[in-house]
Amino acid sequence: MKIISVKEAKEELGKREAIFVDIRDPVSYQDDHIPGAIHVNDENVGAFIATADKTRTHIIYCYHGNNSQGGAAYFEENGFEDVYSMAGGFSEW
Repeated sequence: MKIISVKEAKEELGKREAIFVDIRDPVSYQDDHIPGAIHVNDENVGAFIATADKTRTHIIYCYHGNNSQGGAAYFEENGFEDVYSMAGGFSEW
């Protein structure tokens, strides 16, 4: 698992190649999220892992960049090849 800055993540968003994964609670995701981000939580993580293109770059984010580190490590453990945790999380976005 690697760390990506908000600045670098915004550059990736502009390229439209990375997949952004929001692991915050559903209400926070509904209130606001990074454009195009996929909301993944305990209820749908299995389906997401089963259907995701694990060769693509995935940028995981949470509120402040702490939980996303564990989330990114979990995705790596499940075969994702290029995973980043976004430092500072959505609050810094």
